Amino acid sequence: MTVIDAFILGVLQGFTEFLPISSSGHLVIGQQVLGLELPGNVFEVVVHMGTLLSVLAVFWKDILRLLSTLVEKKTQIYILALIVGTLPAVIGGLSFKTTLEGLFDNVTYVALALFVTGIILITTRWIPHRDGPLSLGRGFIIGVAQMVAIIPGISRSGITISMGLFLGVSAEKAARFSFLLAIPAIAGAGLLTWLDLSQQAVSTIPVPALLTGLVSSFLMGWIALKWLLGMLASGRFYWFGVYCILVALITLGVQ
Repeated sequence: MTVIDAFILGVLQGFTEFLPISSSGHLVIGQQVLGLELPGNVFEVVVHMGTLLSVLAVFWKDILRLLSTLVEKKTQIYILALIVGTLPAVIGGLSFKTTLEGLFDNVTYVALALFVTGIILITTRWIPHRDGPLSLGRGFIIGVAQMVAIIPGISRSGITISMGLFLGVSAEKAARFSFLLAIPAIAGAGLLTWLDLSQQAVSTIPVPALLTGLVSSFLMGWIALKWLLGMLASGRFYWFGVYCILVALITLGVQ
């Protein structure tokens, strides 16, 4: 892997991690287009850490606000909702880890999952605007949706925000909850993957390439987050569904 390859994949990861178009699916397709066969998941861990840093950078005020109001019942319920929402992904990731790893090598399955993501996103166009509270029950259901997004091609942000909208949560609240929910999800997935890596797999990718992937994914993740929040505010979230379907059809067409 060259520094240029790392830059391209880092930008791709950062730009697609928080946009509802599946970063894992785009990484699989991107590696095939570049003709790369990366050993293990070393690079994926690095670029996921870059996007984790970007969500911390964008939502640091929200995190500090939660920490400074821990004694308030509303904050306690919100944090419990985040914990409850994290559990399904933890259980699903540990239970189906081996099965899911095989899907990352199958571009056809990824394209089909992207198509499903697109359909889900487009249906949000007709959801009436509501502003319900983020209860424990809603947090858990959104967490189940996040578990489904372990499948490469199913967008984590797309399916969790969509589920929030379906449950009557406002777009702003759904997005904020989705991205705060991403912090333990991305960190946990990165840690588990790192623990499974062999020393040989780690040493096969040059350090400059890893650093390039980290920085580029961080910067593009920050930009993508800001853009998505603007799209949600303008009511154009569903347009990402059109993009997912087009990418899925093109990918299937060239197979």
